[in-house]
Amino acid sequence: MSTQITHSEDCPSAGPAEPGWPTVFIIGDSTASTWTTAHAPETGWGQALPLFLDRRHKVVNAALSGASSKSFAEAGRFDPVLSALRPGDVLLVSFGHNDEKVDIPTHYTEPWTTYQEYLTGYLDGARGKGAQVVLVTSVERRRFDPTGEGPYTTHGDYPKAIRALADRRDVPLVDLAELSVRRWKQLGKEASKEYFLWLKPGESNNYPEGVEDDTHFSGHGAIEVARIVAEELEKVGIRDLRIVRDSVVSEKDLVWPEPGDG
Repeated sequence: MSTQITHSEDCPSAGPAEPGWPTVFIIGDSTASTWTTAHAPETGWGQALPLFLDRRHKVVNAALSGASSKSFAEAGRFDPVLSALRPGDVLLVSFGHNDEKVDIPTHYTEPWTTYQEYLTGYLDGARGKGAQVVLVTSVERRRFDPTGEGPYTTHGDYPKAIRALADRRDVPLVDLAELSVRRWKQLGKEASKEYFLWLKPGESNNYPEGVEDDTHFSGHGAIEVARIVAEELEKVGIRDLRIVRDSVVSEKDLVWPEPGDG
């Protein structure tokens, strides 16, 4: 069975899965979502994750650009995911970037109360369907000062809150916030740009004026962040999830669907 990648604007539908090959569902924000050809080379780590899984797994990427843990639930975006979950399936939950937006009441959550409450709703709903849940802290932005000092963390208490919830409820955790900031530090101010959507004017038809985006990923960056997630999934031991070790992949292996495609 080939890997299925569902665009984040569509209602996910996994369809029947082979016994012993759980479907992997992803819910989160733009850093994980699947981007179309209209936005290429922008890529979410969830879009690249199938490259590191055995191809007999299906992947349904329901991550949505601009979503917070609150807005995703309140808009009913979790309902079709919950309906599609089957016993043994895997649900990756990664919110935080947009939960931080105090000036947007429809999205903002407080780390130690409403943020944990919405995450708990996803956790309890999925576990009630017999699915395996993995909480994923938000990938860090690229933040250095003009002298090159950094990187600096930007998510405040949200990573601490999701770590505490994972510990309290005995949920596997991929600490992508910590692991990504370590990677940016290892790479340094200039080399880390290759992971993000930095393009010169005229380099891409989709960004004729160029772009300097320190939140969203290039194809290369999404691949390497997805590699981190896959390696951590293998470490936490998700039942029946087969990781492709030492996978050699490049941007040519990525798929950007056409706008409106499922």
